[in-house]
Amino acid sequence: MQRYVEITFDCLPLRSISRLEIPLDASPRYRQRCENIKAAMETHGSHNSYYVYNAHCVFHLTNSADEGMLEFSFEGTVLTDEADQQAAHAHLQVKLERETCEWLTEPVVAWFKDTVPRALMVEFNRYIAAGDLEQAKKRIAALQAKADQSGGYMGMYL
Repeated sequence: MQRYVEITFDCLPLRSISRLEIPLDASPRYRQRCENIKAAMETHGSHNSYYVYNAHCVFHLTNSADEGMLEFSFEGTVLTDEADQQAAHAHLQVKLERETCEWLTEPVVAWFKDTVPRALMVEFNRYIAAGDLEQAKKRIAALQAKADQSGGYMGMYL
């Protein structure tokens, strides 16, 4: 166990979304994600806005793998500064998935739910510094160019 907080997420730059139609044959889970992304774009716009999903945050409160762990799932929007180099704010839906703390109380869970966005912003800044954000932007631009060349069709859900 190397870290006190483990954070994983997938990131979608909202500026990369050119079409908002949801496929008719979309699964309920995919449909919900598309609706959440649409809502994020309506609320925050697409400039310097990133949608994080498939995201988890694990807090380790003791030095034991079997005791003192809280795992949250989350999804939502990270907004960056004007230079697009620093996380400025995170609007997330956070849910406690599992825990190994027999002493856990509801106020403590609420406090940790409020801590998840702060922990994500720290990790998002590391993501930016590592160049992952720039690589994601390049992948999206390449996909968009390929879609434009093929008349907008690249396969199911792309």
